[in-house]
Amino acid sequence: MLKVRFSLLALAGLSVMCASRAETFTEDFSTDPLQNGWKVFANTNLFQWDSTNQNLAVTWDSSQCNSYFYHPLGTILTTNDAFSVEFDLQLTGAVTENYGSELGIGFLHLADATNADFLRTSGSSPNVAEFDYFPPSLIAPSIDATLIDASNGFYFAFDTEPLNPGTAYHVRLAHAAGDLTVSAQVSANGQIFTSLPQFYGASLVDFRLDILAISSYQGDGWGDTIYAQGVLDNFVVTLPPPPIQNLAGAFSNGVWQAQFCSQSNWLYALERTSDFHSWTNICPATPGNATNVFLQDTNPPAEKAFYRLSASRP
Repeated sequence: MLKVRFSLLALAGLSVMCASRAETFTEDFSTDPLQNGWKVFANTNLFQWDSTNQNLAVTWDSSQCNSYFYHPLGTILTTNDAFSVEFDLQLTGAVTENYGSELGIGFLHLADATNADFLRTSGSSPNVAEFDYFPPSLIAPSIDATLIDASNGFYFAFDTEPLNPGTAYHVRLAHAAGDLTVSAQVSANGQIFTSLPQFYGASLVDFRLDILAISSYQGDGWGDTIYAQGVLDNFVVTLPPPPIQNLAGAFSNGVWQAQFCSQSNWLYALERTSDFHSWTNICPATPGNATNVFLQDTNPPAEKAFYRLSASRP
């Protein structure tokens, strides 16, 4: 089960206000992104911060293994959540492809994406919501907004237009809460270039996403290849509120009580330790309700204890 944990190690008042506002983080590459929460999985040579032009130079090369320049989201996105990402993309040279391999930018589930069996071109790539571009080769080019659920069911919206090297594009990829689709809009020179009017729909279930990733996918050994270079800039990521907000705790009539603002579609549990080595769940998992939730330790130890709150997706 996927979990997010928040620790509560000091007494505080129990006056808690609930507010449900989207969270936003941005990245303009004005400083080294590796000092700002970004990480690299696998081949670092594919991603280079350009300190002069303040952007990220990327090579998408399917002859190399799956490699990601990624930023943890600090939460777990599912079909119940509204989220989006927008960014600037410019291809800087000729793009070569053979049949069907893509460059990708969007949301992944880290544990799946770094699994040795994860292969985008073969359909063994669960938990993906991303913008893709398939350059023209033996088939027409394709600009895609792709959604893949936890069981490899997939949906994509698309348009058969090329992205021209040297043209600066602005991309916005978005998912609406409760939907099993994803949409995208691409602009150039301040004008809408495409809103991906065509789509392919499959029967999807839920998904789990926990990182934003710029993805260079490996080939499948059957001739599906890509080599492309470009620059990325001006990321804006909009996420739902964190699962735990305004956490406070205190004793009330001899009973330890934690109070916080919850979110729907999360489960919460209060955990206790006396040594920070072993933790004990002291109450059943409690569903969130988008309002205040109280969790209590009705049998606290005589000696000191410390508490933390865990939030998990069912």
